Amino acid sequence: MTYYQSRTLKSADLATLRTKVETGLKEVGFGILTEIDIQATMKKKLDKDYPPFLILGACNPVFADKVLTAEPHVSTLLPCNVTIRSLGGEDYEVTIMDPAAAMSVVQNPAIESLAGEVRGKLMSMLEGL
Repeated sequence: MTYYQSRTLKSADLATLRTKVETGLKEVGFGILTEIDIQATMKKKLDKDYPPFLILGACNPVFADKVLTAEPHVSTLLPCNVTIRSLGGEDYEVTIMDPAAAMSVVQNPAIESLAGEVRGKLMSMLEGL
């Protein structure tokens, strides 16, 4: 089992694709809790140039509540990361973490079932882009 799924897309710019990703996430019940701008962070911290690259911390509150109720320490694995990375030109890669792979380390059957449902929702968003 791989720990991520990805899709390469064409987009005029990162902002346009980000809007599509956020809309797709919202349609399957997710919102964005956090954002890390890798390009800006690496420039500031290391003076290193990166292409446009975002990590969005996505959360579905209903599923978050269920997994936190079943296993409070699973909070160390939340939120679900979705990345948008420039590959050059108009090519971008959108990548989702695979919650089923990430949560498999918990070894709790209740969590495994919920992680599979979350994976389905994130895959639906990814495929809909």
